[in-house]
Order: sequence, then structure tokens, then C-alpha cells
Amino acid sequence: MSSLKDPYRLYIYICFLSQLFFTFIFTVSLLYQVSVVKLDPLQLVLVGTVLELTVFLFEIPTGIMSDLKSRKLSVIIGYFLIGVGFLLEGLFPFFITVLLAQVAWGIGYTFTSGSLQAWIADEIGEEKASSAYMRGAKAGNLGQLVAIPLSVLIGSYLIHLPIIVGGLCMIGLAVLLIIFMKEDHFKPLKRSERIGAWETMKENLEKIILFSRTSFILRMLFLIALFIGFYSEGFDRLWLPHLLEMAKITTLSNERLVLLTGGIQLVVVLLSYMLLHFLNKSTIYQELHRIYIALFIGCSSIVVALIGFAFSSYIIGLFICYVIIQVSRKVMSPLEDIWLNKIIPDSSTRATFFSVKGQVDAVGQISGGPVIGYIATTLTIKTAIIVSALILSPVLFFYRSLLKKGVR
Repeated sequence: MSSLKDPYRLYIYICFLSQLFFTFIFTVSLLYQVSVVKLDPLQLVLVGTVLELTVFLFEIPTGIMSDLKSRKLSVIIGYFLIGVGFLLEGLFPFFITVLLAQVAWGIGYTFTSGSLQAWIADEIGEEKASSAYMRGAKAGNLGQLVAIPLSVLIGSYLIHLPIIVGGLCMIGLAVLLIIFMKEDHFKPLKRSERIGAWETMKENLEKIILFSRTSFILRMLFLIALFIGFYSEGFDRLWLPHLLEMAKITTLSNERLVLLTGGIQLVVVLLSYMLLHFLNKSTIYQELHRIYIALFIGCSSIVVALIGFAFSSYIIGLFICYVIIQVSRKVMSPLEDIWLNKIIPDSSTRATFFSVKGQVDAVGQISGGPVIGYIATTLTIKTAIIVSALILSPVLFFYRSLLKKGVR
């Protein structure tokens, strides 16, 4: 237990446990919404839109609170609310309660978003934080690897049970952090400088706007986050019904569907773990230019695989394309965190920068999700996924612009 007092180690444990609990829930949650709650494609996307709208409304206020009050407190509140949200969803299988659950765990997510990354950067320094982000992502994948077979085993018995147990575990993680998480290097604004949370929010946002006006690289980062949000919500909510429809396996029992989706997620986690292990051993994440190349390759893979996923009618083709998409996203995520962390000019607004990036992504999902859902409902899910690929494709141009300019 003494190792939990070390911020670096604790950060790794948090990444492991949070991803273990999230994956324990998410392995069955979409299937639960499709087969038990009986949501149609538009309702599935609306569930995601409510989640992202919640993130949009609370991301910056919670980021400001993190910078102003305490990053430790923000993380603890976040995991507690996430747990409460999933408990609500798992216990009450109705469309309205699923929507309310998204609000609860969406607010919780905004408390943790940026705050955890900013906390570890303050406690151990920016250079060590880059290594922590990579090792944390690797630990998170290990947590997913452990969670998937457990979720499949329990979900095959009762499909909603992993959601309930996962929610309780999230609340337990919050309690654990109350005991072990320390905050020695956080420097909140002095009392004399605390004009108020909204004034502080305005001041920090003005700083970010100023930095964005003068920094081409920061503008590109936020623009990329926006387009990634545009495409991702529709795919995240519609991939399973598309796979079941195209592969003609909609008549499988819930037990077999849990095994199928769990097996797919297990392959994604294994491949992601191996690639993140390679990245952690390499020097790719230490230089911005190399990060841009890796992100460009990852984004290209997603665009091609989205088109392949839309047109495939065989289970093996659908499986390969889905795995390429998800592995690319998982590998890109820590690289995006490192990219932003390296270009933040003022550590006092670190959590707010991460929150703004999250909010930009949320704007994209709020805008793009309902459009993709409407296309899927009125036309076909296949058409909606093709549109998602087209929406993402401009990101390739943005990465090429960064590479051409040689921005470092």
C-alpha cells in the first residue's frame, strides 16, 4: 500500500483500475442498450448526444474548479458521479433512465477530464508526465484485458450485472483516492486573486484564446479535436447494430452476443497493448514531429477502415476493420495528450486547456451525432458510416499541414 503514496505509481494504478471498471461496463453496455432497453439507431445516437452535451456544458466549469480549488477533489468527485450514473443505467432499463445516467456520469467524466493529467504533471513534472501518460495508457490496456473476460463471464449470466458492479467499483475507486491521493505541488490562485469562479473562468479562457490566436499548432489541435468529434459519435453508437445486420447474426442469443462482442474487444485490447508497449519503448512520443507522423498514420488507417467497415458484408471483414479503427484510436489518445501537454505555455491553466480540448470534441459529437443518427434511421447505417469517414478525412489535411510547416 505504501507504493500508492507515490504519485507516479498511483497514476498508473488509477489508469489501470479506471479502465478495468470502464471496460467491465462498456463490454456489455451497448449490447444492453440494443437488446434489453431496445433502443433504435436514432435513440442510440441521442444517448450519446446527451452525454456529449453534458460534457460540453460542464467541461470548462469543472476544469476551472480543478485549477482553482483542487485537482484531487475534482478526480474524486468525478469517479463518484461516474459510478452513480452507471448504477442508474444498470438498475433501470428504460430510455429515460439511460439518458439520466448519461448526465450523471457525463458530469463525473468532466471532473476527471484534464484534472488527472494536470495533477500528475504538477506532482512529478512535465518531462516525467510524458512517460506517465504512455505507461498509464499501457496500464489502462492491461486493465481492459483483465476486464473483458470477467465482463463476458458475468454478462452471460445477467447482461446488466457488469454495469451495476462496475458502477459500485467506480465509487470504491473514489473512496480509495480520498485515502491515498496526495496533492503537494498544486498551486491554486491566492485567495486575494480569487475574484470568483466565473471571473477566473473568463480570465483563463481569454488566455487560451490569446494563445490560440498566436499559435498555429494550438489552432490545429483544436480543429482536429472538432472533426474527430464530428465523426466518432455515430460510429461508437452504430457499429454493433451495423455488424449484427451486415453479418446476419441478429438472431443470436444474448449469451452468444456477449461472447462475440467480448471477444472482439479482447483482440482490440491485446493489439493496443502491444503497440503502446512498442511506443513506450521508442522515442516517438518525445518529439512533436514524430507524434504528428504517428497521428497521421493512425488517422489514415481509421478513414480507410471506416469505409471498409461500411461496405463489408462478411463477419471477418467487419471484424478486421473494426479492430483497425479501435486500435488506432487507442494508440492515438495518449499521443494527443502528450502533444497538448508539450505546448501548454502556462501550467496554471493546464487542466483548463485539457478541458477546452474535451469540450471542442464534445461540440463535434453534439453536432455530428444527431446528423449521423438521422441518416442511419432514414437511409441506412451503412450510409451513415460512409458519411462518418468523409467527415474525418479533412483531419489528414490538417496533419499534413503540421508536417509541411515542420512545427515543433
